[in-house]
Amino acid sequence: MSFSPGVAEPSARISSLADALSIRRPGAFAALGSAFHTRLPAAPLPDPYVVGVSHEVARMLGLDPAIASEPGFAELFAGNATREWPGESLPYASVYSGHQFGVWAGQLGDGRALSLGEIEHAGKRFELQLKGSGRTPYSRMGDGRAVLRSSIREFLCSEAMHHLGIPTTRALSIVGSDLPVRREEIETAAVVTRVAASFVRFGHFEHFYAADRTAELRALAEHVIDRFHPSCREADDPFLALLGVVVERTARLVAQWQTVGFCHGVMNTDNMSILGLTIDYGPFGFVDGFDAGYICNHSDTQGRYAYRMQPQIAYWNCFCLAQALLPLIGERYDEAARTERAVADAQAALERFKEHFAPELEGRFQAKLGLTGQREGDSVFADKLLALMHASRADFTLTFRRLAQVSKHDASGDGPVRDLFLDLPAIDGWLADYRARLAQEPIDDAARREAMNRVNPKFVLRNHLAETAIRHAKEKDFSELERLAAVLRRPFDEQPENEAYAALPPDWAGSLEVSCSS
Repeated sequence: MSFSPGVAEPSARISSLADALSIRRPGAFAALGSAFHTRLPAAPLPDPYVVGVSHEVARMLGLDPAIASEPGFAELFAGNATREWPGESLPYASVYSGHQFGVWAGQLGDGRALSLGEIEHAGKRFELQLKGSGRTPYSRMGDGRAVLRSSIREFLCSEAMHHLGIPTTRALSIVGSDLPVRREEIETAAVVTRVAASFVRFGHFEHFYAADRTAELRALAEHVIDRFHPSCREADDPFLALLGVVVERTARLVAQWQTVGFCHGVMNTDNMSILGLTIDYGPFGFVDGFDAGYICNHSDTQGRYAYRMQPQIAYWNCFCLAQALLPLIGERYDEAARTERAVADAQAALERFKEHFAPELEGRFQAKLGLTGQREGDSVFADKLLALMHASRADFTLTFRRLAQVSKHDASGDGPVRDLFLDLPAIDGWLADYRARLAQEPIDDAARREAMNRVNPKFVLRNHLAETAIRHAKEKDFSELERLAAVLRRPFDEQPENEAYAALPPDWAGSLEVSCSS
């Protein structure tokens, strides 16, 4: 779709652009009622300008990417257009609660996000949400703003994760402004437009459970089932089936995180998607030199959300969701036995996490090692390698990528991998065992190398790469953001012209810190 605003006044151009995009469709979640959200316009963002646009996401929404250059685009996706929308089509901030760092935090909600509405294209519906659009009733003393730094990181990582094949929210655009915002220092404001089928979180269910509002809890669960998991209706207990589906999706998601070295940083229950998406990119990080205890969030002083803790925390979060759904589970049982049997059913559903996480993790590491069949001893190959990587702080991404160069016939291809390790005798011993195992593989080195390079990315969003793009953007130079985004859209390709983006991090990268203030 393209749209020509003609010579209309600015406010008319913005409104017409919104109409042309059909983003005033309220959507099914909004139809749940005022108990679930508050409608309000975004806070004005002065003199907004376009920082970046994902043309791929634009096309996913059925939009002509050239629309980013249309008059009114920056104003619309800064939220400024919403001041003139009628009440029934105003954006909304949703209310939820949750556990933060393992502690019940009570009521939370979209403190700096507003959902504009939905776009429907090619039989799919997408919700558009502005992050950084100003205070809402759920801001809890915050200013409701996002800064350019964090918005660029979310924009880049949303798209990078998608191209790694990991379920995630997407990002359409970043709109910036010179409006000052105070964090650790004075920064400038930005709004990122993120896209997902739904932004419903575990915390939405916890909110109504904690308030003993079973009617609203039921309505929310019915909405999720009807909209996203209609097959649950065929089960004896649809709400129990819903729990099982979410548990399974969450297990698979975290297994994918682990096998690319991604750390979320803030796995609070209010940051967990009911659809099994990676959501709320704040103090995330990809592991460089491998450390099983890597903590990407400088605010996480206890290491609750360290790399090795993510599977356990995801399971704990699923437990919290199960507790929130208990009032709905077991309705087919008689009243006397219902509570006990509902708890037993929920516990059984939680076991699906373990049933799916371990095989998913093992299968993905098998593929990363280029092993096509399961043989005795295979399960420890990855564990032994990770232990050696941890001891030497060998680069996570490069180690697995370079393993493709190892030959089953001789040690001629060992060099690039050995160069990443300090304990050479230890890695030489592992490589010898690895070659012996590869000799049992039916495919030749070339075919195995091609298969491994399809699952071991060469390019990930390392913190120093994001930081370089951010520093340029602060000077109104968005070319590095565009180049980096293009590289990350092809993470498995060799891209020899972009070799620098796959290099070991520079020394200064070790001083970068990312915290919850992002």
